Amino acid sequence: MYIHLGGEKIIRAAELVAIFDISIEQSSKLSKQFVAQARKRKDVEIIGEEEAKSIVVTEQKIYYSPISSSTLKKRSHHFATS
Repeated sequence: MYIHLGGEKIIRAAELVAIFDISIEQSSKLSKQFVAQARKRKDVEIIGEEEAKSIVVTEQKIYYSPISSSTLKKRSHHFATS
């Protein structure tokens, strides 16, 4: 199954590791370091032109999505229970 992250970006549900609200980037030193390391490796992708509302971590990349974390979590749980 696939999950639409916004814009034209779709990932395989099996690749999904975690979905976080964008606020975690400001409130957690560890998450800041994690994203900074991914940026150095060029493993970060910003989806669309809208302001990011969530961070999606996959096995290969980190995505900044304009879709809220709660909406993305609902989409991912839909596939997990199907």
